[in-house]
Amino acid sequence: MTALIFLDPRLHTPMYFLLSQLSLMDLMYISSTVPKMAINFLSGQKSISFLGCGVQSFFFLTMAGSEGLILASMAYDRFVAICHPLHYPIRMSKRMCLKMILGSWTLGSINSVSHTFYILLPYCRSRAINHFFCDVPAMVHLACMDTWVYEYMVFVSTVVFLLLPFLGITVSYGWVLYAVFHMHSKEGRKKAFTTCSTHLTVVTFYYAPFVYTYLRPKTLRSPAEDKILAVFYIILTPMLNPIIYSLRNKEVLGAMGRVCGMFSPRKE
Repeated sequence: MTALIFLDPRLHTPMYFLLSQLSLMDLMYISSTVPKMAINFLSGQKSISFLGCGVQSFFFLTMAGSEGLILASMAYDRFVAICHPLHYPIRMSKRMCLKMILGSWTLGSINSVSHTFYILLPYCRSRAINHFFCDVPAMVHLACMDTWVYEYMVFVSTVVFLLLPFLGITVSYGWVLYAVFHMHSKEGRKKAFTTCSTHLTVVTFYYAPFVYTYLRPKTLRSPAEDKILAVFYIILTPMLNPIIYSLRNKEVLGAMGRVCGMFSPRKE
């Protein structure tokens, strides 16, 4: 998806520019956890260094926070395009789009740095992580000191980077659906509804398990549940995003055909 949007000039629009960043984040997101998990599974050596754990958590949390903000930016893009089409060139200019992208990456990185400090906590209990990657709740559970301050930071971070963007997305699509149902063009209504349903599918798969995992009280957490929910936002969502955005989008399918035609051999 990232290469396709870069190569096809017809996809050089704010929506696809944001989508290219989402695809890049998904690629880095899944690469921060799945390769190590696969190596551990195939080799049987289930170990990771403290430094490796910190690096994995940094990239995972950076991508998680950045992706949450990018999804909110994409919802705002659809809101402006459908509800205020005449203002779209101004509200979603290249400069504004660039600010959204840089802001998502920057804020996601800052949030990640603040949470990766868990590697400095004293660990005097078992060092067996009850998870298939260095998840923050699983790591904090092993610390031998009171971690309420750190857990409060995790709660605030989840609200800021997951819950607030999710509420913003819900409000945006609420206005979008209201505008769609009042459209006179049946074709335009169908196209807008298809685009919004695609975004909402991705948002639901991403936010719901994340919010449930990180906003639950410590007394209600279950390692088995956390592992199952983690599969949705670590593996399933990054895997489904390119499929959802390509197979359900005629513009992307058309661009795919044009790009493949550019590189296919021609007879002279």
